[in-house]
Amino acid sequence: MSFLDSLIRKLSGEVRNGLGNSIKNAVDKAANTITKTLTFNTLPEDLNQLKALPGADLKDPYSVAALSVLALCEFAKNREASIEMLNYLKGPRPLSQMEINFMNDRFMDGVDYIPRSYLGGTSPDNDYTPTVPYTVTVNEFAHSRDNYKDGYLRIFIRSSGADSERFLDLRLKPSTGQWFLWEFSGMLLGIRIPTSKNEWA
Repeated sequence: MSFLDSLIRKLSGEVRNGLGNSIKNAVDKAANTITKTLTFNTLPEDLNQLKALPGADLKDPYSVAALSVLALCEFAKNREASIEMLNYLKGPRPLSQMEINFMNDRFMDGVDYIPRSYLGGTSPDNDYTPTVPYTVTVNEFAHSRDNYKDGYLRIFIRSSGADSERFLDLRLKPSTGQWFLWEFSGMLLGIRIPTSKNEWA
């Protein structure tokens, strides 16, 4: 067998193995996925309205993740109300000044659409306008529970302006059985701008 034949055979094997691993990873992800869509008739404008929504007892982690999206949607309109809702969802560990500064930065220059992109029916083409009733689809993947024994759960949510899911982390308080928002900064990373604001569209 020539050197070239050996090289081709070796590379073909690596391609097959790589493809096989990709397929296996995709199958594993699908097999270990929990998807839940939560529906809300209104978007809360203050803490009292948030507390009136399903899941506001914070016993269901998927509801806490969805409520976090709703609370973020209010930030551009009423920052104080949004912060109050987020602090309720964060429980014993309220927002730090660094987190608030980060949020202020992410919402600068009229960028109010990132949180809305996690709601059903949105897209860059409709300026991230959600359908009503409002829906948030949350996902738990294979590695979501890697730190579950320590009380942490990672929830993934697809933004209609991004190519892959973003995540937020929740933490369980065993004494109450409640799940609280722990980390969410990745939810506010940049996405495709609305078509109406895109001068190259």
